[in-house]
Amino acid sequence: MQTKVNEIASGVYRLSTFMPEVIPPEGFTFNQFLITGDEPLLFHTGPRRMFPLVREAVRRVIAPEKLRWIAFGHYEADECGAMNEWLAIAPHAEVAHGAVGCMVSLNDMADRAPRLLSDGEVIDLGGKRMRYIDTPHTPHGWDAGLMFEESTGTLLCGDLFTQHGDRPALVESDIVEPAIVAEDVSHYSALHPGMGSTIRGLAQMRPRTLALMHGPSFAGDCATALIELGNDYDRRVREALAA
Repeated sequence: MQTKVNEIASGVYRLSTFMPEVIPPEGFTFNQFLITGDEPLLFHTGPRRMFPLVREAVRRVIAPEKLRWIAFGHYEADECGAMNEWLAIAPHAEVAHGAVGCMVSLNDMADRAPRLLSDGEVIDLGGKRMRYIDTPHTPHGWDAGLMFEESTGTLLCGDLFTQHGDRPALVESDIVEPAIVAEDVSHYSALHPGMGSTIRGLAQMRPRTLALMHGPSFAGDCATALIELGNDYDRRVREALAA
């Protein structure tokens, strides 16, 4: 395995590891995002066993011990499995997450007390501003949340738009249909009536780049992509209720 590093927006780096043995035959990508600034932030840590790969990928951009913030979508191995490894090598790093995530998992599982973020709260990285957005149960997990980098308009999407295969770091082609196909195969979302409106609400920020955890990043009409994905989850809810 190797971890590729690509700058997908100014000061926003995608660290991507392709694992062909996961979800064969297409395989699956695991992506982390490093946002630079005076206080750099890593969104997703990757699984604990992937820590050496991610650490060396971060080293291509900044000294790993300078990492200041660790954030992620929800408590799950591929999102935060290596958080304590990062806390061990970065002496000033803090985990930052929403109230539910801190209450149900991180106050106990993180080796240093986490920073609790309110919905809409901003962390100023010095050159970058990260806004935290609560998205409970979307796509899954009571503690789910996303982050939006305001200066570049980059929405860190977590598991939203998950797709299979290995694609370029940044695309302008459709990401909605591949996400629909992946949902049909994996059924990874916690389907509920408010999911579509939550996803469509993200379009109001008018993001310019969508940074996917599992798949390529997207530069294009991001608002329309979010609206179409939200509409598809509404369709799924209607079909489930009618069954």
